[in-house]
Amino acid sequence: MFPKLLDALSWLTLQALPLRCLVCANPGNDGLDLCAACYAELPWNDHACPLCALPLPPDEPAKVCGGCLAEPPRQAGAAATFLYAPPIDRLVLRFKFHQDLAAGRLLSQLMLHAVPDFAEYPLLPMPLHGRRLRERGYDQARELARPLARELQLPLWTGLCRSRATLAQSTLDADARRQNLKGAFAVRATPPSRLTLVDDVMTTGATLDAGVRALRRSGLQEATLWVCARAP
Repeated sequence: MFPKLLDALSWLTLQALPLRCLVCANPGNDGLDLCAACYAELPWNDHACPLCALPLPPDEPAKVCGGCLAEPPRQAGAAATFLYAPPIDRLVLRFKFHQDLAAGRLLSQLMLHAVPDFAEYPLLPMPLHGRRLRERGYDQARELARPLARELQLPLWTGLCRSRATLAQSTLDADARRQNLKGAFAVRATPPSRLTLVDDVMTTGATLDAGVRALRRSGLQEATLWVCARAP
């Protein structure tokens, strides 16, 4: 009931309030809380490695990056709608740490402007540990994924959980991130054969990789990743 209530409140808010750009406060445009000028400045990640979504130099052809060639990832594909750069980085922080659900709604709407070709499987929002969920009051990945699933008419699968509280990944380097996530995920139900994991930001990819690893042990055959932003 709670997600449905949030959807109803969001709809009522949209009907009652005028659209307002969340970046510069000018009037919104085209059904978004974002003006045309700020939309034109968005850092789209439209030239990236198809396996890890790492942005590639604009003068290079789109291809699998050197890192994925040297060590192929567990996922079959990955897409990040944006680079983690202004103004997307500020919107993500507002959404993730400052209870700005309007910013999350806008980010989800923008992700629908660049739907990856592989987005035909059930969506799995990367889960928070119960303690962090209680502190924050909502799961940002689920708030992103629910509108995506609804608009794309895809199932939302939530059989992955955080079985262990971990340190905040943002405080750790790449090696420490991987160590931090050992045994952090558990699978509560048999997963479908294919899933697309959804998250807000991908930095080293350690969190998503740990989720894919746990799912593969439980029978998942193919995983793809769809995130809002990719840190270069």
